[in-house]
Amino acid sequence: MTYNIKNNFIKNIIKKDLLKYPEKKINTRFPPEPNGYLHLGHAKSIFLNFNLAKMYNGTCNLRFDDTNPKKENIKYIKSIKKDIKWLGYNWNKKIRFSSDYFQDFYKYAIILIKKKLAYVDQLNKLQIKELRGTLLKKGINSPYRNQTIQENLSLFEKMKNGFFKEGQVCLRAKIDMNSSSLIMRDPVLYRILYKSHHQTKKKWCIYPTYDFSHCISDALEGITYSLCTLEFLENKKLYNWILKKLSFKKNVPQQYEFSRLNLEYTVLSKRKLQLLLNKKIIKSWDDPRMPTISGFRKKGYTANSINNFCEKIGFTKQESMIQLSLLDSCIRKDLNISSYRKMAILQPILIFITNYSKNTSQYLKILNHPHNIKFGYRYLSFSQTIYIEKKDFKKKCLDQKKKLKKNIKIKLRYSYVITIYKIVLDKKKNILFLLAQYDPKTLGKKNIKNNVNFIIHWISQKDSIPAIFKFYSPLFLKKKPEKSKNILNIINPKNYFKKKGYIEKSILKIPLKTSIQFERIGYFFLKKINFKKNLITCNEIISLKKK
Repeated sequence: MTYNIKNNFIKNIIKKDLLKYPEKKINTRFPPEPNGYLHLGHAKSIFLNFNLAKMYNGTCNLRFDDTNPKKENIKYIKSIKKDIKWLGYNWNKKIRFSSDYFQDFYKYAIILIKKKLAYVDQLNKLQIKELRGTLLKKGINSPYRNQTIQENLSLFEKMKNGFFKEGQVCLRAKIDMNSSSLIMRDPVLYRILYKSHHQTKKKWCIYPTYDFSHCISDALEGITYSLCTLEFLENKKLYNWILKKLSFKKNVPQQYEFSRLNLEYTVLSKRKLQLLLNKKIIKSWDDPRMPTISGFRKKGYTANSINNFCEKIGFTKQESMIQLSLLDSCIRKDLNISSYRKMAILQPILIFITNYSKNTSQYLKILNHPHNIKFGYRYLSFSQTIYIEKKDFKKKCLDQKKKLKKNIKIKLRYSYVITIYKIVLDKKKNILFLLAQYDPKTLGKKNIKNNVNFIIHWISQKDSIPAIFKFYSPLFLKKKPEKSKNILNIINPKNYFKKKGYIEKSILKIPLKTSIQFERIGYFFLKKINFKKNLITCNEIISLKKK
């Protein structure tokens, strides 16, 4: 499916470039770090990079920026590939890794040393931080900053050969310790990590930093537009400095920044999401309460709804808070078209229809989708005992004194009109069941709304299957949880709960992982069918829009 990227500053830049250089080939990339699952913010970046490339007949690379083996895992690589495919995108040729260029990075580091633009610092991490200074305080040169080229080459070779301990030394760029930009105050380019890498195994014990490897990877791959979020605005200075000092002149990538995604009641920081996992508030990265792509998929969201959401929010440099209702409307619109219709009872109350024969069942032919005959039909049985929602009964059939209202006529959806005339209670005065009578002349009658008090859904007891309904709400109580000092203090205690009820038996003919609209309730995802226990499990995707 093709999606439209609204006119924005990035598209305008590309248009101007193509007017000046009509033969220019557009190459973008999506460069995730394999240290976690992709979230909704990544979906925004995927949407931009892949669709821009498609729009201008270019290519989009998938490159894993795998320069920190201590935080990376092959399982994240697999999940990221799966998420991108699920969203409907195909990367250019083979998957790339920053680790493919480890030998190149090493050579480029040596070039900087030989140009007196890099040195091996023997200060530890804490000492480097202290000497770097602050925005109000200038930095101080490392005592190792003026080592000779030969000394630095020898030390860097020792780093590579495992001579030093982790944190004992590092390679730093020699730029300007008085720079107004902290990132330009001799940033670290290489550090020692004694950890087997998922791609290169134990071949290397020194690893380039993200800032050093990222720009070089872009240049080596011929990326024309390096698109990232505004948090990398300062890094752009180092990005351009490295490419300039390494004499990259042809097809130098241009970095452009857009605002990151901020969504109400949602945290998109990997660090904070990891905290939720560590504290066991969330079970896994693909938990339906997580804002990860795999979490949305498990909950029952469609790829099309997420792409449509990204299309609607657009791309600007201005930070803004996106309303959760916009995401909700995207999934509702998509599910309204693609979902089977069924009836389910979440809090059942039993009704005996006393003037209907006990041994009789009548089958009613009903469309599986009111606007699409391709979904086919189902047969819903009507019998003497049926279930309705307890809240429907309490809200519409009882008065303020909780007494049964007289002559309340109820239209059962697709079926008859009934009148409840008695409540049967147990010894503790809890409702056991209701007694009602049906009007046999009301089946299939049109314009009956004027003659009834309300219309409700129902299920025949004979035609029902027990079910567990799982409900997920936003994890946080505040609209802007990212601004809270401790997100653990604003966890929504009702972010997850279950209900037990019944679903019509025709659901067994629907494949697993299918979306269903339970009429008058919401959209659900058919997660599991336990045939031994004759039990169904469904996740709520989104409720119906309140009128």
